[in-house]
Amino acid sequence: MTTPNPLPVSDVSQPTCGCGCGDAGEPELDVRTIPQAIRHATVLGALTAVPAGGSLRLVAPHDPKPLLAQIADRENGAFEVTYVVSGPDAWTLRLTRRA
Repeated sequence: MTTPNPLPVSDVSQPTCGCGCGDAGEPELDVRTIPQAIRHATVLGALTAVPAGGSLRLVAPHDPKPLLAQIADRENGAFEVTYVVSGPDAWTLRLTRRA
């Protein structure tokens, strides 16, 4: 007896897990909805998925200077930070991993 494959396979030359990891563009992480107790850990985890030359758009409820200092310390300056929007209701930053 054979078990049918529960996952449809459309193109085996471009495998995908369905999570959107193959999507083009710049992902956005809006941390305003994430509990403060795990906010920094969430951002640090997300940054591990940013490839060289890639970027992540971060939306925060305040200027995330303490987080940026933590990133600089952990990542040895691997990220360039660009402020896209500077408040007053939200701050949007682009974090780009240097190639």
